[in-house]
Amino acid sequence: METQNNRRNTKMNFELRASDISKSFECLPVLKNITFEVSAGEGLIITGANGSGKSTLIRILSGLNRPTSGEVIFSADGNIVHREDRRLYYSLVSPDMQFYEELSARENMIFFIRIRGMQSPDIEMNEVLGRYGLQGRGNDLVKSYSSGMKQRLKYVVALLSKPEVLFLDEPTSNLDEAGLELVDAICEEQKKRGILVVATNDKRDFKYGEKIIRLSGRGSRSTD
Repeated sequence: METQNNRRNTKMNFELRASDISKSFECLPVLKNITFEVSAGEGLIITGANGSGKSTLIRILSGLNRPTSGEVIFSADGNIVHREDRRLYYSLVSPDMQFYEELSARENMIFFIRIRGMQSPDIEMNEVLGRYGLQGRGNDLVKSYSSGMKQRLKYVVALLSKPEVLFLDEPTSNLDEAGLELVDAICEEQKKRGILVVATNDKRDFKYGEKIIRLSGRGSRSTD
């Protein structure tokens, strides 16, 4: 099995493909025959009404859930990456992402990077916290953070691993104008490094994607 650090020395080409993804809950279809591919340097927007399956699709693509049928294929330089290794390449920012409220931001960061097999010196942690507007707050308990600060911390944790694929579910939730500008920069930088997948209903976020999937809860329509 790969480690987080043994794949950083070479530049790779990445591709994420969904083939006939369907998902049902208690026989109720939510996703039906979702098919697409997105490559390094591209952004994919997933949009649709509330309850149409945006978050469900993000969770399937990121490996948190399994589809009822169909498959997700992630490849590096044409070689398929096994499901258990994909976490090394992926990061996710979503409303479901939770922190340990009784720990500091720094302690939460250390926890998350350790479970991913990473090493991150304090100087890098301080730099990242400052970059996302949390300078001087690394030792504060997360329970003292506002909702906007917690959203910023989600980005800090997600980006520490420099992911090849970044999944964003409601990326601008709870952010002020300065936070929105940070997300703009994050999305543009991510497409330089790899693949960006965004689930959103905010049309301002559509600028992040070259491809769009519109979900209805029964199927999809793709627009390039």
